[in-house]
Amino acid sequence: MLQQADIDAIRGKPVQARELLINGAFRPSKSGETLTIISPIDGSELTTIASAGKEDVDDAVAAARNSFESGVWSKAPPGERKKVLFRVAELIEKHALELAVLGVRDNGTEIGMAMRGEPGSAAATFRYYAEAIDKVAGEVANTAQNYFGMAQREPVGVVGAIVPWNFPLMISAWKLAPALAVGNSVVIKPAESASLSLLRLAELALEAGLPEGVLNVVTGRGSVTGEALALHMDVDVLVFTGSGTIGRRLLEYSARSNIKRVYLELGGKSPNIVFADAPDIDAAVKGSVNGMFRNSGQVCVAGSRLLVQKSIAEEFTEKLVATANELKVGDPLNLDSDVGAVANAEQLGIDLKYVDVARNEGATLATGGNQILEETGGYYMQPTVFTGVDSQMTIAQEEVFGPVLSVIEFDDADDAVRIANSTPYGLAAGVWTSNLTTAHQMVSAIRSGVVHVNCYGGAPISLPMGGMKQSGNGYDRSLHALGKFTNLKTAWFSLDL
Repeated sequence: MLQQADIDAIRGKPVQARELLINGAFRPSKSGETLTIISPIDGSELTTIASAGKEDVDDAVAAARNSFESGVWSKAPPGERKKVLFRVAELIEKHALELAVLGVRDNGTEIGMAMRGEPGSAAATFRYYAEAIDKVAGEVANTAQNYFGMAQREPVGVVGAIVPWNFPLMISAWKLAPALAVGNSVVIKPAESASLSLLRLAELALEAGLPEGVLNVVTGRGSVTGEALALHMDVDVLVFTGSGTIGRRLLEYSARSNIKRVYLELGGKSPNIVFADAPDIDAAVKGSVNGMFRNSGQVCVAGSRLLVQKSIAEEFTEKLVATANELKVGDPLNLDSDVGAVANAEQLGIDLKYVDVARNEGATLATGGNQILEETGGYYMQPTVFTGVDSQMTIAQEEVFGPVLSVIEFDDADDAVRIANSTPYGLAAGVWTSNLTTAHQMVSAIRSGVVHVNCYGGAPISLPMGGMKQSGNGYDRSLHALGKFTNLKTAWFSLDL
């Protein structure tokens, strides 16, 4: 069981300056440039990381290509790759508290959620794909007797990955584990404000026996490091989780370079729909609060649009606001904090601007809306609830990516579907109802990749996650993710000769 004393014993340890991982060795950037990492807990300088330039990215991609072509990993028996990935999972679990605390100091996620969502999830992901690696087979076609046809999957080669700051370990594992499992080499760029836990994971991967050059980590600015990776002519596939603005740019970079395949998991404005016949109103309130305010609302599937049927809207909203007000916002490394810090000063500023926009457009601020705990030097914001929100208001259409919830009332199922589908996004949704027919109809009608029924969040790694509309393409998680990292090759044999 997680103990405060164990957290306190390591929370203040100095964090060494971190370098790039290229071809199995850590080294500074060729320019010598570094970026200062500021902890959102108290605004203090935590450490520095190397800022990679184009030449560094070139070196990392070359290392990945050389390791792939050598066959040291790509041609290793599946059982051998499996053993290494299992060791990665074991080492993540062994160092789970260290990884979680390091990540919290970097991005402000509350420690309880960080333990589950970061090392806990990452270890499970590596273990899942390790277990799958020698069980995924090709296909043999039904053909005439004098022919033989088969389809087999091969690793694509060099995978580029760009991951965000909200869950750097979890989301990186969603990319790394399946890509490595099928034999690829990877160059990954973490967010400049949340690189530390991923760099530590890379060290553990080397310790587990991953060959040099198979995993390379380049830290730095998205406009420099990320752009160089996305434009690189020797990257075969690019995977990305982040904003739609950057996702569009990456598609352009693909067209300008080698037309690499690009898979995007972008933003969301997820509708969480509560019908009057919800089986347990209090459970729906709790699920709605947790599904919105965990990690300060910095969750891509956050249920940021709460659609409540009019007949229960007043009662439900009162309970919702009361529950939100009970959340304790504070030091994310204290176990008694329910909500931690906003990840960085820039994001906090964006969140507060959306509060002003909502007020100016006529929404009613039911609770929250302010920065708090400014005396700590950190970046904290009250859980914020707006009522009287129209589905076309800015806060109901744009992803805030902060602790700002919009409550929208609806008449019936048709009205709920209309509102739910009224944004450009289609990542996730929730439905609370006792009516099985209603649940099935809503799952079919809502245009999103994930629909939760009488819950919000918590699906295992064995289920896929992907978006519709402007929430992206391709799938993370489950066996479906393997398709992003493999080429399908057909072999056609004549048996007459």
